[in-house]
Amino acid sequence: MRPMYIAIALVYLVASNAWVMQGNAAGECGKTTIPVAATSLSPCLAAATNMKARVSPPCCSKVAALIKTAPRCLSAVILSPLASQAGLKPAIAVTIPKRCNIRNRPVGKKCGRYIIP
Repeated sequence: MRPMYIAIALVYLVASNAWVMQGNAAGECGKTTIPVAATSLSPCLAAATNMKARVSPPCCSKVAALIKTAPRCLSAVILSPLASQAGLKPAIAVTIPKRCNIRNRPVGKKCGRYIIP
């Protein structure tokens, strides 16, 4: 039930413009803003907070599409204040592409102080 509360909080924060600054990651997601990209990854919340949580197929599809269209966007979302407010754990979130078996993931690329496996 906790992921549902996190998703609701995430949507609320975006809708209420509680977080309007895009910080250092502005432009990493192309024409999409980081809050919108973060909201699109809401199926990944459970997997981004718990290493033992199953990564859902919708999450894997969203992450694969994001990596294909804007590879640096995933890192920008993971490191965003919005993700932090939602309880996302960057050290766990960077493992999602591997846990999804995404072949074209950016292996070895830095995401803040983390490296994508």
